[in-house]
Amino acid sequence: MKVLFACGGTAGHINPALAVATELRRRVPDCEILFVGNPGGMEATLVPRAGFRFAPYRSMGIQRRFSWNNIKYNAKSVCLLVTARSRAKRILRDFAPDVVMGTGSYISAPILLAAAALRIPCMTHEANALPGVSNRMVAQKVDKFLLAVPEAEKHLPQRQDYIVTGNPVRPEILAADRAAARARLGVRPGQLCLLSFGGSLGAQTINEAVAALMAWHVPEGKLHHIHATGRYGVELLPRLLREKGVAYENNPNLDIREYIHDMPDCLAAADLVIARAGAITLAELTAVGRASVLIPSPNVAENHQYHNAMVLAEHGAAVVIEEKDLTGERLCQTIEELLSDPARLTELGKKAASLARLDANERISREILELAQEPAKA
Repeated sequence: MKVLFACGGTAGHINPALAVATELRRRVPDCEILFVGNPGGMEATLVPRAGFRFAPYRSMGIQRRFSWNNIKYNAKSVCLLVTARSRAKRILRDFAPDVVMGTGSYISAPILLAAAALRIPCMTHEANALPGVSNRMVAQKVDKFLLAVPEAEKHLPQRQDYIVTGNPVRPEILAADRAAARARLGVRPGQLCLLSFGGSLGAQTINEAVAALMAWHVPEGKLHHIHATGRYGVELLPRLLREKGVAYENNPNLDIREYIHDMPDCLAAADLVIARAGAITLAELTAVGRASVLIPSPNVAENHQYHNAMVLAEHGAAVVIEEKDLTGERLCQTIEELLSDPARLTELGKKAASLARLDANERISREILELAQEPAKA
């Protein structure tokens, strides 16, 4: 059996595919798996590191904002688009997959369309509550269309067989031990642990609000706070803390780093999380049943993080603050209200857990295997 995964662009498209591929390999050890992605994208590093074959396929998305640089970028995108279908077909004919699986990135659309044209069984998975352009393009071409949340269906072309599977979650997220994680991270017994992050690059507005939050809680020393600044916040946050007179250096209650490499332990240790609203972040928050304050990024395609966040908010599973409304004062007030009300924290966590689909990896793998066994298309 051969399965081709078409994904790339962001970790939110790549990591779910890797999680499913790992589950598929567990179920069918001799399954041949090939990932197709951009040679200049993070998939070119993440996929081989995870132990899977990688085939380069150059593709570029379309920049929606008007600027001279974006005009030049889009011109290159159009040039690649002209040959996209023929290059995709060449890869498909060479590998001859039994199933092609996409995850909604600009890489996946041309591969899936080519697979449909060659009558190769194909399917896609939409991680967000508001489907992206690529998945909307292929919605009526693929054999199966999988959804993370049922709310996404209303934004897609009508078909009778959308399948809700949830979003894949890394097994290590579920396996992390809370007591061991808190001990390793230096959280004192009975101490509340706050986790905050704004993405790998970091967000200035979140770092500014978190600086105000630390200025509020550090003098009391009651909270253990883990915060990832992101690349652009490495120098910004310490400068803001110095300006506010916060004793952050060598403070046992503060764990400030650029990036969180041990997310399973950090999520296990946390009592409350402040985060963006990417699909995989939310899948992990619900998987561990963690209360959260979500600050959707406005700098994403079609504001899809807002729609993701509102799925949780409408189920009473998270508090949402839009970035346009975010201030240090607003964040401090929100965190103080939540931490002073243990029953509310518990309720948010329980409702988050009620939205979790812990078997998404298994469900998606099962759909792939079933599609591979269906009779060949005429």
